[in-house]
Amino acid sequence: MSWDDDVMANVSDELFWDPKVDSAAIAVSADDGTVTLRGTVGSLREKREARKAAQRVFGVNSVDNQLKVRLLGGQGRSDSELRGFVLQALMLDSLVPATVDAKVKDGFVTLTGTVSWQFQRDEADLIASSVAGLLDVYNEIEIVPPAPNAADTQESIKKAFKRNAALDADELQISTRDGAVTVKGAVRSWAEHDEAIAAAWAAPGVTSVSDELTIKY
Repeated sequence: MSWDDDVMANVSDELFWDPKVDSAAIAVSADDGTVTLRGTVGSLREKREARKAAQRVFGVNSVDNQLKVRLLGGQGRSDSELRGFVLQALMLDSLVPATVDAKVKDGFVTLTGTVSWQFQRDEADLIASSVAGLLDVYNEIEIVPPAPNAADTQESIKKAFKRNAALDADELQISTRDGAVTVKGAVRSWAEHDEAIAAAWAAPGVTSVSDELTIKY
């Protein structure tokens, strides 16, 4: 059995053991560490959970998520109704500021507005994607934080890397320019990759993170 066959089998098993995913509806293929997911699922949340499950598998370098969302159980709703549900959900979440707005067209929601932190942007995306009846979420929220000193931003990220037991800080390099951060280096898994990117986003004043990390098993 080839390496790709092993990866494909392990991803299929991981999908099967994830209760949030209907693995019977998902076809898996693998090519040189790139896993492709195809099929139809009943919600946007399930599509995203399938991607996360695939990324947890050893040997997976990237996931091409081609899953289609087909609304099941009569969940079809009008765009105006969906927008109302999304805005209500955002309003009830204390982590999402009132500066975030949403528009819906043909079942696809676009988030707009401004926030001060990436975690607020992520939270809005998570909340919107959990609304039943949506086909996908496009996050166009802008981050507009106070402008810190670039050196302070870079140093705070380096310290965050060193504090994190899940990261090998010596293998990571950081550069910053006007709030834009670039993270380079090698990590040992998708979990370590996500930890590094999250640490970079958590620094004050960061408006974008360029991910140039490579996964080396």
